[in-house]
Amino acid sequence: MSEITQPVLFMSHGAPMLVDDARWSSELAGWGQAIEKPKQILMVSAHWEEAPATISSTRENTGLVYDFYGFPSKYYEMQYNTPAATELAADVLGVLGPDVQQDQSRGLDHGAYVPLTQMYPDADIPVLQLSLPSLNPVDLFEMGRKLAPLRDAGTLIVGSGFTTHNLRWFNPGAGPDGEPPQASAEFDHWADEALQNKDIDALLNFWDKAPAAHEAHPRIEHWAPLYVSLGAALGTGLDNTSAIDGFWYGLSKRSWQFN
Repeated sequence: MSEITQPVLFMSHGAPMLVDDARWSSELAGWGQAIEKPKQILMVSAHWEEAPATISSTRENTGLVYDFYGFPSKYYEMQYNTPAATELAADVLGVLGPDVQQDQSRGLDHGAYVPLTQMYPDADIPVLQLSLPSLNPVDLFEMGRKLAPLRDAGTLIVGSGFTTHNLRWFNPGAGPDGEPPQASAEFDHWADEALQNKDIDALLNFWDKAPAAHEAHPRIEHWAPLYVSLGAALGTGLDNTSAIDGFWYGLSKRSWQFN
């Protein structure tokens, strides 16, 4: 594994049944293959809000958090047995400081392990999860800036959420590739344009500046990890590409890579 400066990602992570979506699974697998294999992975998922900032278990074969309900039993049997992440935990503590807590009982939630099972199916890279200590965009952006030096040690920093996340739009009957609601498409287009223009002010103030923001994110936890990614990517210029785009049951699965 190389210790080159790693990119930063923001990914739409999907639900557990993403693994059965051949198209999305293939897109994630291709994305993983296109990136220089990281030494370790730091995940910031929409599904863990904890203040102060807290890191997950560093143990080998850390457990998974099946934080979803009503799914077929096979999704509760998934495993992702990764190596110990003690070195990465020390790195995170080194840049964020002594106020960071650790919860050795906390495993990886589906916002972390589901996409990683498709990108890195061998589970041979240490993975650590870091909580969202706040949903304030500026606070998360600053946390990302502090994490940025980890990239030079071969750490892939990943914000894991969803570019639009209004579950009232989720319509299994329409199929995964059905026409999205207009508001979902509008927000997706705005987000892509704002990232292309590197418009940090608009992104930090998306609640007031983005079309359909309140519909696309009735609560912003699935958009919030983007700010950690932006902060971590700022030092290398925020050059970005949409690694994955399109919609999944009406939700935008657009995902970015910052180089």
